[in-house]
Amino acid sequence: MILVTGAAGFIGSVIVKHLNDLGSENLLLCDHFEQGEKWKNLRGLKYSSFVQVEDLFTHEIWKKTGSLKAIYHMGACSDTTELNMDFLYKNNTEYTNRLLTLAAEKNIPIVYASSAATYGAGEQGYFDNHATLANLQPLNKYGYSKQLSDEWILKQKKKPKVWFGVKFFNVFGPHEYHKGKMSSVVFQSYHQIKDGGEVKLFKSHRPDYKDGEQLRDFVYVKDVVKAMVELIAAGEKKPALSGIYNLGTGEARSFHDLVKGTFKAMAKKPKITFIDMPEELRNQYQYYTQAEMAKFKKALPKFKFMKLEDAISDYVGNHLMNEPYMRKSK
Repeated sequence: MILVTGAAGFIGSVIVKHLNDLGSENLLLCDHFEQGEKWKNLRGLKYSSFVQVEDLFTHEIWKKTGSLKAIYHMGACSDTTELNMDFLYKNNTEYTNRLLTLAAEKNIPIVYASSAATYGAGEQGYFDNHATLANLQPLNKYGYSKQLSDEWILKQKKKPKVWFGVKFFNVFGPHEYHKGKMSSVVFQSYHQIKDGGEVKLFKSHRPDYKDGEQLRDFVYVKDVVKAMVELIAAGEKKPALSGIYNLGTGEARSFHDLVKGTFKAMAKKPKITFIDMPEELRNQYQYYTQAEMAKFKKALPKFKFMKLEDAISDYVGNHLMNEPYMRKSK
């Protein structure tokens, strides 16, 4: 059996889909469905059982030695504007640390979600180097909650034999529809174009960046999920690969590029207007992110990420304009 937390969410549900396609249906899923539309992310996918977040650590699975083959821990509050640090610590840091402890005790391979938000403004670069990790200065409480787990696992004498903390950069793709204001620019742009024919982007409030030329490492969710599955497989063959890894493409692209790609995928002429960024976001806004991917390339030398324009075309054409939700392949 494989455990997936955050399983009804964005990345978690795509993991379930990917595992189904690989032939794995003996899955234990953990999440809260709540009142939104997350349940649709799992409709048509196959799994053995579902457990609520607060009941996971008392589940009988922990009593059966060797019954869990892997853990994909994606469950967390991913709202970068969340202000309650106690809430973030409990849901993100503490929960992750408890799962890592169990994985170490029971020798279960585990991959958990960290974040590029740990890099703050990027003044120290975007290097997934264990030796310098403790020096990072996240700009928001969400990033700090992820940083705390990254620091914690590196200090532990007893770690899981196979473990990976993956620092997600700007992930986009199908199954993010429930995320509201935290959904990707591609998703939001698609709906702005569909509803009004134009896209609104934040102006730059720094003289060294033109409007729309703020840069991000945008990475497609299908690539992210495939990479995590392959990392666990590589780690089982060579446990020394375990550690904290960046998970982006290694190529920063502008919001302007992203939106132009969305217009093109919809066969529309680009129309972009720029609006002021809210004051509360300006001090925690990242103008540039680009994952340093040397460690990842060494672990998975044959892995190829989709080109941004191809990923946008797939997302828009095959999902947003067609069938939004992914189902188990027949």
